Amino acid sequence: MSMTAELTPKQRAEKSAEAMWASDNASKWAGMEISAIDEGSATLELTVEAHHCNGHGICHGGVTFMLADSAFAFACNSRNQSTVAQSNSITFTAPGKLGERLIACAIEVSLTGRSGIYDVTVENQSGQMIAAFRGLSRAIKGQLFEE
Repeated sequence: MSMTAELTPKQRAEKSAEAMWASDNASKWAGMEISAIDEGSATLELTVEAHHCNGHGICHGGVTFMLADSAFAFACNSRNQSTVAQSNSITFTAPGKLGERLIACAIEVSLTGRSGIYDVTVENQSGQMIAAFRGLSRAIKGQLFEE
């Protein structure tokens, strides 16, 4: 009799992230890396390069949003339940600068039924807050991997 070992929440989150990352061409194209993953949380990082900068010579707000949105996505998909964004908002608190390492830490605030609330803080490598992001998620049909 063969029994399948039950995944721990962290193992499920890691396997979910691995499955998502394999198809996430946008995050890879932007230069993001996953630095931490667990159930309901994710940290993604990005070094601001010249092609990320806008006409003011600072990191384009869309790039900062994209980093926060990707961290949100990995956090809300960490239970192997396909989940998408329902609504997101961002407040910029300081400019990201060329050469800085931006770190987006997403944490689950609430998960009720199919709806989740996630907060993402984007900071530079010195711990200065660059942006605060809130994402509302909605679970849909499907999984990231078969279990």
